[in-house]
Amino acid sequence: MTISIALTKGRLENETIKILERVGYGIDELKDKGRKLVFKDTKKDLKYFLVKAADSITYVEHGVADIGVVGKDTLLESDKGYFEVLDLNLGKCKFIVASLPEVNLFEKIGHVKIGTKYPKVAKEYFKKRGMDVEIIKIEGSVELAPILGLCDGIVDIMETGTTLKENGLIVLDDICNISARVIVNKASFKMKGKEIREFLSNIKKGIS
Repeated sequence: MTISIALTKGRLENETIKILERVGYGIDELKDKGRKLVFKDTKKDLKYFLVKAADSITYVEHGVADIGVVGKDTLLESDKGYFEVLDLNLGKCKFIVASLPEVNLFEKIGHVKIGTKYPKVAKEYFKKRGMDVEIIKIEGSVELAPILGLCDGIVDIMETGTTLKENGLIVLDDICNISARVIVNKASFKMKGKEIREFLSNIKKGIS
């Protein structure tokens, strides 16, 4: 049975291809893809297609993809309509809370506003701290929001911290570590269990 795999475009795609190549999969078409979005494995009964991160989850949940590779940050913002089965140890970074140095979110009295691309993560974090905050959804550069006074602080992904420093923000707390994960469609895990387990076993050998 053919296994369909949704790969998140960009950096995760490139890093996942390296793993696939290390363990002997035929990813020649993926390496020389041009504008194509769907590819066949030249050695195994596999099909790959390239999608945006959130769409990877959608394709897996609806069974169009048996397997998806997507960042934990995206998974934390989604509902659990899939099995999360493997940490690829790729794209490692973390969720953080940050603000301008003169603003202490955790001691502020009154209304607190938080800017973020990840409202679910932010809401759950502050709920655990017993804080009732207003979440403002931002699609672009989150660092700009506290500088211009839109919010008191932000919840965002940090890899090196350079962007925060360059914009005068400081990290107040780490929320959790994130990395690329493999997810599997629930029905596929039953119907194509043997093939999927074989794929996962092979991938584990290629994780550095």
